[in-house]
Amino acid sequence: MKYLILKHYRGGPAPVVDYGTMDQWTPEEVDAHVQYMRDFEARLRETGEWVDTQVLAADGAFVRSDGEGRPPVTDGPFAETKDLIAGWYIIDVESWDRAVEVAGELSAAPGPGGKPIHEWLELRPFYDMSATATGTV
Repeated sequence: MKYLILKHYRGGPAPVVDYGTMDQWTPEEVDAHVQYMRDFEARLRETGEWVDTQVLAADGAFVRSDGEGRPPVTDGPFAETKDLIAGWYIIDVESWDRAVEVAGELSAAPGPGGKPIHEWLELRPFYDMSATATGTV
């Protein structure tokens, strides 16, 4: 089963310890955090559980069709994914329990002072598009 692990900038439950945002960390703390995530991805690659990892840029906007002409684009006032989603991992694991275990390990990435940040991560299974209401494709 494939699962999406979303890393949030904000919008999740209150943090266990509020370490602020990464722009408030020292360069060494940011480097240690990023290296932890690289090493984490390498371990998932070794076990065959890694599918994808992406980090999102801060840029982005909402776009919608408004009929003919140029679609409207807005930078608010809505909560936007650029303000909420930092990036993600896609994993392919045997069970929900394993997905929880993997997400828990990622949650322990180091922050200021090298201490685990215990960040909240959103874990969601991918919907199985091959299944139908009758169970056939």
